[in-house]
Amino acid sequence: MTARILVVDDIAANVKLLEAKLSAEYYDVITADNGRTAIEVAEKQAPDIILLDVMMPGMDGFETCCELKANAKTAHIPVVMVTALSDVSDRVRGLESGADDFLSKPVNDVALFARVRSLVRLKMMMDELRVRQETSGRLGAIASEFELADSPAKVLVVEKSRFTTQRLSEYLSEAEHDVVCADTGERALELGREQTFDLVIVGIDLGGEDGLRLCSQFRSQEETRHLPLLLLLEDMDLPRLAKGLDLGVTDYLVKPLDRGELLARVRTQVRRRRYHDRLRERIQASMSMAFTDSLTGLYNRRYLMTHLDRKLMGIAETGKPVSVMLFDVDHFKAVNDTHGHGLGDDVLVKLAEVASNNLRSVDLVARLGGEEFVVVMPESNAATAMQVAERLCALVAESSIDLPDGTPLSVTISIGVAASDNAEEMADDLLERADAALYAAKNAGRNRVKLADPPAATQRSSAAGGHY
Repeated sequence: MTARILVVDDIAANVKLLEAKLSAEYYDVITADNGRTAIEVAEKQAPDIILLDVMMPGMDGFETCCELKANAKTAHIPVVMVTALSDVSDRVRGLESGADDFLSKPVNDVALFARVRSLVRLKMMMDELRVRQETSGRLGAIASEFELADSPAKVLVVEKSRFTTQRLSEYLSEAEHDVVCADTGERALELGREQTFDLVIVGIDLGGEDGLRLCSQFRSQEETRHLPLLLLLEDMDLPRLAKGLDLGVTDYLVKPLDRGELLARVRTQVRRRRYHDRLRERIQASMSMAFTDSLTGLYNRRYLMTHLDRKLMGIAETGKPVSVMLFDVDHFKAVNDTHGHGLGDDVLVKLAEVASNNLRSVDLVARLGGEEFVVVMPESNAATAMQVAERLCALVAESSIDLPDGTPLSVTISIGVAASDNAEEMADDLLERADAALYAAKNAGRNRVKLADPPAATQRSSAAGGHY
């Protein structure tokens, strides 16, 4: 996973050190030496994350973070404060100014890269929601969403230590949060299925149970998949933090507990959860029949073309490729002729379900028309898209639907894959290349995947007739 990172520090040596570390991990690094320049760079170059020094002359890091979070163009960019200050009150002040985390100098490489990966993954998901909201033409004001978020939350605490549980309950209840406690992973997962929470706080050691395994189970359980996870750990557990963030932990807190820092981190995570939920609600509310396919529930061609054009234009800003998969059902006419159009519709619904359930949340699945479907894969190159397409092709072949007499019916699909890193390429052109690759997959025997030629080499077949 690559990303564009803005490093802000008034000391050139600190900038060069962070730049060297991040560049070695293949991150695209841009820099600024003061707060005002950082704000201007963030507006113009849209970094994925900002590493912000606190002690700077003129506008310090706290002021800079406040301005970044008050600016609609930059409010969604994660900010990590990087400073020599180690007092808890400074960490709390940073979090209250809108920072997503606080790293102390000298920066620990494991913590740095773990935090960067986690925040970049989160921003990618949030950006996708924002793009879909813009596509539907109903993007609301970010600031107002956050203003609405500061109300009592429902928090699930999973911790074996009675002392820690009591202290957490005391601090959270004082802030009027509704606290539910569990001392085993099994009970916590059960509560997650039965009740709706805004945040889960998980101890890394649950007295014989692995807290990280529980975090992974929360992520795999449908009811709790999108819940923020705040991990509690000791200093000696820090080497395991990177694994936790990779598993989907969204924040962490090192014991002993500080009331101010706990409440600041809880507030940040709850705001993020509610912002995420609000965007999803608005997207669902604004998606009328004009943008969805009535049979499969997927986005239709009209929405797809607008969304794909936006993604392609975004390449100029992000420098990250976009890939598409175009696929349809092999011998679909024979399915309709043999079993009727009703059964043919059932096949399309099943295909839409398999595709939607086996792709990333940021990938958009749409029905282009008839038996043709498209998947838009942001930040994916041709090699990645080919791997995903091969997997999807196999999954469809393994699935089936039941005929009226109970006999299972299986179908296969052929897929054409096309990738672009050119912001000037239009959606129609990219889909045309994918269509040529799909035609090649049909000619090669069906139930397979073909990669499109680059734009200059694309030769669209002039043969007549459909794909089936």
